Amino acid sequence: MKLIIINGPNLNLLGKREPEIYGSKTFEDYFRELKLQFNKVELSYFQSNIEGEIIDKLHEVGFNYDGIILNAAAYTHTSVGIGDAIKGIEVPVVEVHISNIHAREDFRQHSYISPNAKGVLFGFGLKGYNLAIQSFL
Repeated sequence: MKLIIINGPNLNLLGKREPEIYGSKTFEDYFRELKLQFNKVELSYFQSNIEGEIIDKLHEVGFNYDGIILNAAAYTHTSVGIGDAIKGIEVPVVEVHISNIHAREDFRQHSYISPNAKGVLFGFGLKGYNLAIQSFL
């Protein structure tokens, strides 16, 4: 099984940014743990703060992977383009958010990703990525 985790803007700051919301572990450290736990899965990771790069990555992997785990971060609530990219590819996408987006600001409660996603996980911290991988197995 071939899966990719795609993270959007500011998630490169995990472990430093707002640890009361996002925790104190970097994503790179967590990703190493995921690779050990799911050692039979070909797991890759991509992060960008640039909307177009995320769209390009979705196009690149969207026809030849078994699944995509996407945390589009703030672009979740603003990017029609990322939503359209998901609609245009064949690979199923699971939307993940570390925080409970429904317990935050009103604008974070709308997603351009969800209507085209296989499923949505939010509020479980980094464990949401683990749960998303399990949903593909």
